[in-house]
Amino acid sequence: QVQLVESGGGLVQAGGSLRLSCVASGFTGFTFSDYGMGWFRQVSGKEREFVSGIHWDGGNAKSVDSVKGRFTISRDNAKNVVYLQMNNLKPEDTAVYYCAARFGGGWSAEVDDYDYWGQGTQVTVSS
Repeated sequence: QVQLVESGGGLVQAGGSLRLSCVASGFTGFTFSDYGMGWFRQVSGKEREFVSGIHWDGGNAKSVDSVKGRFTISRDNAKNVVYLQMNNLKPEDTAVYYCAARFGGGWSAEVDDYDYWGQGTQVTVSS
């Protein structure tokens, strides 16, 4: 069973930065490189929304318009880790952030396309 563990969340002032990490483990017969990875976020009472995705080889990375130019997704397949570097944070970025793994190598913006999820890490941006 694949397990994903996020870390790096916290409280930060507007304009500040955080780097989220998601460590993957528990692969059987496959490797981290067999999975596209995504970052999503969710505010209480709202649907989980896509933030950024990255293909198995680190290519075709994409972020939603609201975070473009501020957030960068990357991965280190040797360490089984995917990162989300978040700069110039805004109060509207406040949410629980989740990483997700999708078998097959490509990312998707759809929640239902992912096979495994982490437990989430809280990001709070104060004004």
